[in-house]
Amino acid sequence: MGCCPGGTKPCMCQSRLEPCRCQVDTTLAHRHRLLLAPVGDKVMVLARAGLWQEVVTVPANQTYPMPDGMSFEEAAAFLVNYITAYMILFDFGNLRPNQSVLIHMAAGGVGTAAIQLCKTVENVTIFGTASASKHDALRESGVAHPIDYRSMDYVEEVRKISPKGVDVVLDPLGGSDTTKAFNLLKPMGKLITYGVANLLTGQKKNLMAMAKTWWNQFSINALQLLHLNKAVCGYHLGYMDEEFELIGGVVAKLVSLYNQGKIKPKIDSVWPFEQVADAMRQMQEKKNVGKVILVPELPKEEPKKEEN
Repeated sequence: MGCCPGGTKPCMCQSRLEPCRCQVDTTLAHRHRLLLAPVGDKVMVLARAGLWQEVVTVPANQTYPMPDGMSFEEAAAFLVNYITAYMILFDFGNLRPNQSVLIHMAAGGVGTAAIQLCKTVENVTIFGTASASKHDALRESGVAHPIDYRSMDYVEEVRKISPKGVDVVLDPLGGSDTTKAFNLLKPMGKLITYGVANLLTGQKKNLMAMAKTWWNQFSINALQLLHLNKAVCGYHLGYMDEEFELIGGVVAKLVSLYNQGKIKPKIDSVWPFEQVADAMRQMQEKKNVGKVILVPELPKEEPKKEEN
């Protein structure tokens, strides 16, 4: 969920159910005796936690200038989702023309970012899992083969269209789905795991479901990988706090793509702080297509002028 502290100061968080991790600050000043942008510039910020509030302090070396024309809501949906999707697809996945990708949770924040980034590469075939109500939106965004994971076996559906499987799988699910993802890879294919969403099965904790997911977690040794000619990668942006140059380089590429009109954050809905429970429910019930944004309060509508 993204968050816009201070009304006009948005931030972004990495996890669907964790506190926000990023913020946009309209009054950037000296921090740690280092001035990275002029005072008053609008910047996007990555931070670990504690940002569901109106005012926060963050290190200056975790700030990135907002592109011209980007709205605060777009900024709140930009950094975490697009950095994650970019590094998974290109740094780990080495995505190239004429390849195929399976994107789980394709209608979510990282999923929609990944779809847009796939479209920057020529002739990439995209498979995407999501509930049936979201398939029209996925097709419009560039998913060639939406799959309803609730009523279909996505492994069978992928095999019907591509018997050899796919080149890259983006796996935020964990548990037995990671094993399925690995088995769907073509030779020289790459599986990138970046979450364990299967641990969350409802509004309340289900220890049995969590234990089942943990027990079914995928495991493989180096010798097996050698024989199968496949790769498994793990990604967690939250553990790269000190990789300023690496992340900065990715952000520069993403801003360039944004300025070229090739990527644009998709906003599902915007909610005031007082409706945070409703915003969380929007995601928990899997109704969102794109990013859910929090703001301290919604903009007040200007009173209509009476006609003379």
